[in-house]
Amino acid sequence: MTAAPDFTPWPAEVAQLYRDLGYWQGEPFGAWLRGLAAQYGRRTALVYGEQEVSYRDLDARADRQAAHFAAQGLGQGDHVVVQLPNTPKFFDVLFGLTRLGAQPILALPAHRQSEIGYFCTHAEAAAYIVADRHAGFDYRPLARAVQAQAPSLRRVFVLGEPEEFVPLTPPDDLAPFSALAVSASDLALFQLSGGSTGTPKLIGRTHDDYLYSVRASAEICGLSPETVYLAALPLAHNFPLSSPGTLGVLHAGGQVVIAPQPTPDVAFDLIRRRGVTMTALVPALLLVWLQAARRDRSALGSLARVQVGGAPLSPDVARQVPEVLGAEVQQVFGMAEGLVNYVRPGADPDAAYTTQGRPISPHDEVRVVDDQDRDLPDGTPGHLLTRGPYTIRGYFRAPDHNARAFTPDGFYRTGDIVTRWPDGALTVSGRHKDQVNRGGEKIAAEEIEYALLGHPQVQNAALVGVPDPLLGERSCAFVQPDGPVTPGLTLTLKRHLHSLGLAAYKIPDRIEFLPELPRTAFGKIDKPALRALAQARPV
Repeated sequence: MTAAPDFTPWPAEVAQLYRDLGYWQGEPFGAWLRGLAAQYGRRTALVYGEQEVSYRDLDARADRQAAHFAAQGLGQGDHVVVQLPNTPKFFDVLFGLTRLGAQPILALPAHRQSEIGYFCTHAEAAAYIVADRHAGFDYRPLARAVQAQAPSLRRVFVLGEPEEFVPLTPPDDLAPFSALAVSASDLALFQLSGGSTGTPKLIGRTHDDYLYSVRASAEICGLSPETVYLAALPLAHNFPLSSPGTLGVLHAGGQVVIAPQPTPDVAFDLIRRRGVTMTALVPALLLVWLQAARRDRSALGSLARVQVGGAPLSPDVARQVPEVLGAEVQQVFGMAEGLVNYVRPGADPDAAYTTQGRPISPHDEVRVVDDQDRDLPDGTPGHLLTRGPYTIRGYFRAPDHNARAFTPDGFYRTGDIVTRWPDGALTVSGRHKDQVNRGGEKIAAEEIEYALLGHPQVQNAALVGVPDPLLGERSCAFVQPDGPVTPGLTLTLKRHLHSLGLAAYKIPDRIEFLPELPRTAFGKIDKPALRALAQARPV
């Protein structure tokens, strides 16, 4: 599959260099997990409530799940949309699919028909995997709607009560799984982009490049068999999955404690009972934890490190972590497309609080450029461009977007504005792309604007981010109505967006009405003026 037109490979000579350097070890996920089972055996790999899963059991569960999928007609190269909550079954599915040579598309529990339908149709997915219910939402009606929309879907698997669909749990009388030859240079899985253009992009990651990132991250972060990691964020997110995340902890022989919710009442009790040493949070969640810990931090005695990523972290907030949580703060700046930066453990406090760290690899190439792609000196903010041994060379089936998002020589235009310092550390100051970063969830402005424009009472619309002390940014939609503002129009528009199947986090926090949207001298909507207006107006 490496040469398939849907996947942009690294140039042959570059790929060979990464192999010669030992970054790419030719080991697919299936062999990697088998090796961990042989090395760590009966050690506990996963904890969920009172359930404990050993490394050996996790390997066997992956085999059974792969056999179940194969018996249901899935095979090598099939794309499968996976939308599961935080549960050990997520790992059965992830490892079962990759062992089979099928490629999971890692959706989030918050996604709804707009996103899931797109993933299934764009990737021609063969299957869709969900829980029956989670957080009060029934996913089975969503599965029916998506199945009607995507003719490629041959199976829907349901964790829990399947109704007319296929149970996700393998049957008892399943035949043993016969291992398949899976190449480490094949695509292993798909992560999702934030989607600056209104259409989420699929990020194809190979076994070789993804596992290099996992192994190197585990080493940088000093993980060991004594590491006990609380998986508080959604398991499918790239940050808690691979930076170093749950996969990094498994690679080191540690223990992953799965939290069904990240709230302090749930998480703090798990930290106390399981002796958690490390976790990963987004800034919005960190603020909630800090507030709770100021009242009582007695449960946090074992916690040694808190990673923070997904959105910019204020230096003032970073400084509170050791004092309030009693743990080292480690800033992480990365992207599902590849590049990951870490503040190294034990770093100088000034660097720990004011930078987002240095790249994983000596062969991560980083450029900071101006608007004309001219390189800028250290200490000067500019656009971040990067390429390297675990950064993609193109999105899946997106040739037009790839022409804009990548330079002719393979550098990825991240959309981030950063400053690089002489030691290689980066400080992130914002986004060039038109996104709202709401608590680590990226909202493409264009997607919401287009959705609003589909309502008959909307003549024009623009979405902007407004600074927020809890979430980093909240979303504010400015709407130019087609006619008078009728009573209840705000609620009507929000219901309209919900009816389109948008995830709840994408619904604007505020909707403001203007007789006309301001424009620049070039005729474009003046978003800086709208941001200023949103901040000036009382909420």
